[in-house]
Amino acid sequence: MGPEVIVATLVPFSILALIYGIVYMRNKENMALIERGINPRNTIARPRYFYSLKWGLLLSGAGLGLLIAYFVDINTSHWVITETGRKYQSENPAIYFSLIGMFGGLGLVLSYFIEKKHWSEVKDK
Repeated sequence: MGPEVIVATLVPFSILALIYGIVYMRNKENMALIERGINPRNTIARPRYFYSLKWGLLLSGAGLGLLIAYFVDINTSHWVITETGRKYQSENPAIYFSLIGMFGGLGLVLSYFIEKKHWSEVKDK
């Protein structure tokens, strides 16, 4: 009995708690709208300007981060010679997650500045 038992019990519990929290907060939001006299079913969604740009820059940044992480990982890891031949041994998987997050975030920041520039130009006209 080790950490596997703890993980096997905590993961489903965490997922159920997350789903419960989302449903609870959505219900609370709908009740607040009803108290103000607004029908939550008839609310008009705001248009999503630059939606494709935002996702495109996010995924491009994540892909660029993954590519750079791969090159850094290859250049900082080493090859182990075994009886069956050479074997690549990676010792830093955290670099993948960190660089994907960093470049994905940079993509979102770039999207923000593009949107800000566009809306300031529209406002000036």
